[in-house]
Amino acid sequence: MLAIQGYYDGVSIKPLEKIIAQPNQRIIITIMDEFIEPQANVHKKGVRGIFSSHAEQRFIENEKRAWESAAIDNYENP
Repeated sequence: MLAIQGYYDGVSIKPLEKIIAQPNQRIIITIMDEFIEPQANVHKKGVRGIFSSHAEQRFIENEKRAWESAAIDNYENP
């Protein structure tokens, strides 16, 4: 048996952990007497571009060519 934590938001049950279960697998739901503050579901949001507001435009072109420059520096024939 596996136990995971979650909360009821008034409409549905929201797990706080990944559920490892098969479709149609029987589960037991236990209602606790404790209350928690609901947490935002970070799994639905990606982190791509999270620091874009801190990007410096003068470095963007260098970053686009960084892999190519590194390959030339490391593997160019002498």
